[in-house]
Amino acid sequence: MILEMKVPSPGESITEVEIAEWLVQDGDYVEKDQAIAEVDSDKATLELPAEESGTITLKAEEGDAVEVGAVVCLIDTSASKPEGIQPEVKEPSAPVAAAPVPVNTSNTTYASGAASPAAKKILAEKGIDTSAILGTGKDGRITKEDAVNAVPSMGQKVDVDGRGVKRSKLSMLRRKVAERLVSAKNETAMLTTFNEVDMSPIFELRKQYKETFKEKHGVGLGFMSFFTLAVVRALKLFPAVNSMIDGKEMISYDFCDISIAVSGPKGLMVPVIRNAENLSFRGVEAEVKRLAIRARDGQITVDEMTGGTFTISNGGVFGSMLSTPIINPPQSGILGMHNIIERPVAVDGKVVIRPMMYVALSYDHRIIDGKESVGFLVAVKEALENPQEHLMSNDVKKALEL
Repeated sequence: MILEMKVPSPGESITEVEIAEWLVQDGDYVEKDQAIAEVDSDKATLELPAEESGTITLKAEEGDAVEVGAVVCLIDTSASKPEGIQPEVKEPSAPVAAAPVPVNTSNTTYASGAASPAAKKILAEKGIDTSAILGTGKDGRITKEDAVNAVPSMGQKVDVDGRGVKRSKLSMLRRKVAERLVSAKNETAMLTTFNEVDMSPIFELRKQYKETFKEKHGVGLGFMSFFTLAVVRALKLFPAVNSMIDGKEMISYDFCDISIAVSGPKGLMVPVIRNAENLSFRGVEAEVKRLAIRARDGQITVDEMTGGTFTISNGGVFGSMLSTPIINPPQSGILGMHNIIERPVAVDGKVVIRPMMYVALSYDHRIIDGKESVGFLVAVKEALENPQEHLMSNDVKKALEL
């Protein structure tokens, strides 16, 4: 029996995905539920598991954009598993930058493999003969990506004065991120306001309770729980920051779904902490750890990255001292955390050394006024500089569940 494997829907509103990488080769024997491909949507990279065991025939190439519901491979379920032969399976990995496809500028004909129909069409449109291309596919096969990367000779060399040049196709996820960032810059009245936070109180609390906290709850007492709960408090005080524009209407939320920007193997991921207003320090830390691990391992789902009402971005982990974060549309605000550096500051008329952090709030001025934006950031600063009063109700052990 020949089973047609179709592209499943990765999530609502997604109609197309891209074959990022085949993890098996044409003709391999695959086991049921074995990961056979990685597919990129405009929101996440997901694994495609084999629906049944059998011999696989690939019907799409790496880099092909295919519609949800389209057939991407066939599985011959009547085929027997070869004895003593294990199928060659590639480990999932982040996309590797592909070198530009060499174009023949001499009279020599390359011993190249056949070109796929899609590749032939693209090369024909460019006026490039298939014999002028070195295919990167199996047995020298010219793939669609080879054709896309191919450049007519016209005297142009592959390298520039002996220096290598690489050309790589942006993943669908990266292209979507780029579109959203440009959209945020062009379609919102984005402004950024800054402040600074004395992190001494949080340092002292973490120094005193972090070991006990970790032993009790199995997660560390990091900065994200303090920032998340400080943001929740500020959003309650300034609800306009927890709102969005929808056409001629403003939508406000009585809950706080906080998006956390993290760096994953496929680029920037923004998983969401749902109902953060109901979480304790332990709850926030556990959820941050869970989502960060899933993003790092490429297991994050579309549903886990959609629906946030406000975003926190921590550029400080990479050493950033100051930045203007870009709004994550359709949200109206994003808080940027930065590097913590000991600096001399004036306290009660004396110069002292304190661990200081710059914070930045980028906001959509169409619905958030300066008074609200500044007030929100000051509220965050107040909570971080006096967490015992504003975040712990003056009962540290109860707040940390110790």
